[in-house]
Amino acid sequence: MPRAKSKNPREVFLSHSSRDRAFADKLAETLRRHGVPVWYSETNIVGAQQWHDEIGNALARCEWFLLVLSPAASKSRWVKRELFFALEDARYEGRIIPIIKRPCDPKKLSWTLSSMQHIDFTSSNSEGFTDLLRVWGLGYQPT
Repeated sequence: MPRAKSKNPREVFLSHSSRDRAFADKLAETLRRHGVPVWYSETNIVGAQQWHDEIGNALARCEWFLLVLSPAASKSRWVKRELFFALEDARYEGRIIPIIKRPCDPKKLSWTLSSMQHIDFTSSNSEGFTDLLRVWGLGYQPT
């Protein structure tokens, strides 16, 4: 599991496939409820904005990168672009967190993902949230 460099992150970027939107909605809401600011395209991009510019600005600003892994994500061109940006930016070193929502082959996105500690949500959301929030020294409080 990545080691937290500060207890409360300034902002985390949530990368996901649009097909995983229901899970990403729950993930963003739960993190925000626990005091973790999340940049999430579904809630941070409003009409008439240049969405690709907004994604780029958020990637340049955020300090953590959460990657929701699923078969749909492993095929997504935009998820791959976002991940490549994070892998190339030294600011994200040790701050990329792959989250397994559904079993898939993460090597389809990047061979480097196999060397990163993953957070597993496949069997239990509660255990997944507990492990994820522990990265920042936070405890999980279910609703």
